[in-house]
Amino acid sequence: MKVTQRGLFIGFVFGVVAAAEWIGFQSLKLGPITLNFLPLVFALLITMVFGIKLFRKGIIQKIYSKENIEFSGKYLIIIMLPLMARYGADVAPRIKEILSIGWVFLLQELGNLGTVLFGLPVAILLGLRKEALGSTLGLGREGELAYISETYTLDSPQGRGVLSMYIFGTLFGALFFSIVAPIFLALGYSPQSLAMASGMGSASMMAGASSALSASLPAETDMISAYAAASQLLTSFLGTFTMIFLAVPLQKKMYRRLTGKEVEDE
Repeated sequence: MKVTQRGLFIGFVFGVVAAAEWIGFQSLKLGPITLNFLPLVFALLITMVFGIKLFRKGIIQKIYSKENIEFSGKYLIIIMLPLMARYGADVAPRIKEILSIGWVFLLQELGNLGTVLFGLPVAILLGLRKEALGSTLGLGREGELAYISETYTLDSPQGRGVLSMYIFGTLFGALFFSIVAPIFLALGYSPQSLAMASGMGSASMMAGASSALSASLPAETDMISAYAAASQLLTSFLGTFTMIFLAVPLQKKMYRRLTGKEVEDE
């Protein structure tokens, strides 16, 4: 029976997932700092290695065909939806405690504008134009992927910008926040505030930050997980409205002032 390119691709995906899960969650302790490597990181590394031109031959070339790449981009958002159900399950047991300080969770959503305020000028300075619109709208997670995909498509420069941020964040974001969270804890920040800050719209980054905090404070593991999940859930939900009604208009205005061009003209 002849195996299609799509069949090879699906088989490859299951193989990579199985290999990543077999490797499992790995930690590396460097003095007081613990680096956490999630299976997601290993899965991404494996697919990136096979994507190198040196290895893209024969069956691998068929797996990495243009049709399969477009298929992946088209259905990426759907695959992320089960994460929302998981966040809700983590939040529910501590919902009363979370609601008692709910306004703080709402206030932190304004932090989503930081990528536009600070990232866009740097991106423009580096010479990016259309790509900057995708790469600085947010952390490049599911919400930004959905908006850019619907507005510009993932095959556009804006789409390449947001996908680049998605990959970069998955590879290095979790490691970065695994290092930063214990450092801020050592500086005297409360575990509650750091747990809330862990929920930034990225499952891998949240896991990296919250796991590092839990490793430093084992007795507070339940609280850290609940606060991080609640913050993650709100960021994924309210962050979408923050992006559409605040970040997008702000980005367009700043882009016009920085480049002298309208976003639509680009």
